Amino acid sequence: MTKKATQSGVGENREIPGWTGRLFEDFSPGDIYYHPFGKTVTEADNQNFTLMTQNVAKTHVDRNFAKATEFGLPLVNSTFTLALVTGQSTIDLSMNVFANMGWDEVRMPNPVYEGDTIYSRSKVLSTRESKSRPNLGLVTVATEGFNQNSKIVISYRRTFMVYRQGHLPSVASARPDESSLPLIEDAQ
Repeated sequence: MTKKATQSGVGENREIPGWTGRLFEDFSPGDIYYHPFGKTVTEADNQNFTLMTQNVAKTHVDRNFAKATEFGLPLVNSTFTLALVTGQSTIDLSMNVFANMGWDEVRMPNPVYEGDTIYSRSKVLSTRESKSRPNLGLVTVATEGFNQNSKIVISYRRTFMVYRQGHLPSVASARPDESSLPLIEDAQ
């Protein structure tokens, strides 16, 4: 079987738009999103985040100290866990965010250890149009992060402002000419 390159006919080039995120009108109370990305937390993640944020808690960076605690291992910095789970939810919830309004009721019911893999899910609790900004809406979600054993390690409520349909700022991006892409091949 040989393949023949072509620039026309069946199999013409077509641009397929990528995921561009949800807008206010795409959210409904009761919607549940299992966010697609998990992350195995490494020692480097924990150490770097802890040191970068000037958190001096020995339980995050001193393995010998952590051995003497009831946990026996270093605990992953809780604000790293909050940042990670918020980041995991972005693809489904806030790619088109205008602003985060706040995190409430943040709870850490189980520890996170280096080597744990964290996943997350969110449920839409409420939506409302912004009274002061007609181009935006407010969405409140409950988010949970859980580990590879399905144990909830963090839960919180988050409210964010997101653009409404027809109001997302557009940015023209520079694109090279498509002639540098290879020709498509037809099966012969």
